[in-house]
Amino acid sequence: MSKVLAIAQFTLLEALRTRLLWLALAALGSLALASLFVQQLAIAESARVQTGFLAATVRLAVVFVLCLHVASSMAREFNDKGIELLLSLDLPRPGYFFGKLLGFGGAALLVAGMATVALAWLAPNPGLALWGASLACELLLVVALTLFCALTFAQIMPAVSFVAAFYLLARSIGAIRLISGSELLPQQEWTQRTLGWLVDGLSLLLPDLGRFTSTAWLVDGSDGLPAIAFVAAQTAIYGTLIVLAGLFDLYRKNL
Repeated sequence: MSKVLAIAQFTLLEALRTRLLWLALAALGSLALASLFVQQLAIAESARVQTGFLAATVRLAVVFVLCLHVASSMAREFNDKGIELLLSLDLPRPGYFFGKLLGFGGAALLVAGMATVALAWLAPNPGLALWGASLACELLLVVALTLFCALTFAQIMPAVSFVAAFYLLARSIGAIRLISGSELLPQQEWTQRTLGWLVDGLSLLLPDLGRFTSTAWLVDGSDGLPAIAFVAAQTAIYGTLIVLAGLFDLYRKNL
């Protein structure tokens, strides 16, 4: 356990020394300035529009920054043979995997906290804490998936591309399912029925990220306590599946 914590500590230290938090802070500051411009363009309910814009863009920005950080960190370890050096020591492969996951997860929690503070001046309501907790769960899933893809592909471009495609599809699968089941579409055609079955199957395989980090919790001050239980359950289920897939792939590699 001490070796796992040591790997996690150095992984988190790497995030701090590579200016991850400063990059996230710069992104949050830029988006906050952009939200002021959006507020001036809004015709009515400018505060709601500003909050919604900032919440949506901040979520995408921190996901992108964390994904790039995890992928580049793991690619650097592959290129420098650091992973082979660590695994040649008296350290089991799950220990290495969980050490990296804990370190990257700690960085994700720090970034989620910064994003929550960045919205505190616009949405000082109880929904902000739930929004921040949901964002932390979302970032933990992204970190676990990026770590798995980085170990599988060992290159930045395919790993980031896969995570981006997975995230966008999981984020929009709820809307796609509603569109595929619309009564305006010709339900009698076999192509439409096949498409509907395919979308329903994908919705069972993917996490419903569309219900994560809802902007309505901020702009309406609505109670997100029932929804946060769904978020925690989805994070636990899909996080476990991703970790198991990552461990399987790590054992399969000839390192």
